[in-house]
Amino acid sequence: MPDSLRVKNRRILLALTVIVAGMIGMSYAAVPLYDLFCRVTGFGGTTQVASAPSAKTADRIIKIRFDASLSNSMPWKFQPVQREMSLRVGKTGIAFYRAENQSEQTLVGTATFNVTPLKAGIYFSKIDCFCFKEQQLKSGEKVDMPVTFFVDPEIMMDRNLDDVDTITLSYTFFETAGSLSAVENTVKTVN
Repeated sequence: MPDSLRVKNRRILLALTVIVAGMIGMSYAAVPLYDLFCRVTGFGGTTQVASAPSAKTADRIIKIRFDASLSNSMPWKFQPVQREMSLRVGKTGIAFYRAENQSEQTLVGTATFNVTPLKAGIYFSKIDCFCFKEQQLKSGEKVDMPVTFFVDPEIMMDRNLDDVDTITLSYTFFETAGSLSAVENTVKTVN
């Protein structure tokens, strides 16, 4: 084989290796990048996280509705304590969700969340939320979990949201891998 053909083949092999390595790297980076994109843009109803309450309020009133659901395998009872509240834009609100472990064992759960309409996600800011960390409940234990939030006054500048007078905050609880029952199910599967 002539040297020039050998050099070309090596270059092609090197280029293909770089492309494959890049694709593998991008597949690992896709989830964190997508999560970052959603948090920055509010895409898919992803809410924002705020470190402090809003410094200003507005006269506009928005109704906040609260929704709760469970994954099929989660043996908890989970519901909002209040179904809705009306809140001035920029004013801090606090709502509670009640969870009760109806199983015979201690379970650990985590909540996913979003808001609808999806376009309002970028303006819905949570200061503190039970969804920021896993929740552990012993058998029969019942707990009220708070979420502290506000609707960012910047919503007033977005003409695309003039028609929004109600925002629904939804949570879904899932059993996490750290739960005793999840560990037991994994052990049963392995054996």
